[in-house]
Amino acid sequence: MFMGKKHVLTVPGLYDEIKTICQFVTEGAAAAGMDETAVFHIELACDEACTNVIEHAYSGEGNGQIKVSWQVQGDMFVITVKDNGRRFEPDQIPTPPAADNLQEIKIGGLGIHFMRKLMDDVSFNFDPQTGNELVMKKKIGL
Repeated sequence: MFMGKKHVLTVPGLYDEIKTICQFVTEGAAAAGMDETAVFHIELACDEACTNVIEHAYSGEGNGQIKVSWQVQGDMFVITVKDNGRRFEPDQIPTPPAADNLQEIKIGGLGIHFMRKLMDDVSFNFDPQTGNELVMKKKIGL
């Protein structure tokens, strides 16, 4: 199938490009044999990750590029999102408080929480030369 082959897409950091990125990744996930629910989870996580890059790493549209890749590694579908924006410090993002009432939850600040809930593994790395790197993994199959 696609085992090991890395598929790469680089686009400008624009909100309109998020749809292109999500389509690129979800087509790969579907081709790798992932079911509709898993593909949808991947789409949501990818959308959130790219929105965060534009809003937080680049402080707005058109200030950099987003490089996204996907590949199959064993029984995992692996997505990597890279940017050269402001350094991301995941440890500085507070865990969202549990809310008994949905109306108590504030808008914003839940992206990382959602990515971690939707994907099987989420990790963040920073290198001064290459920038921010987000790696998200989803198990293929049951």
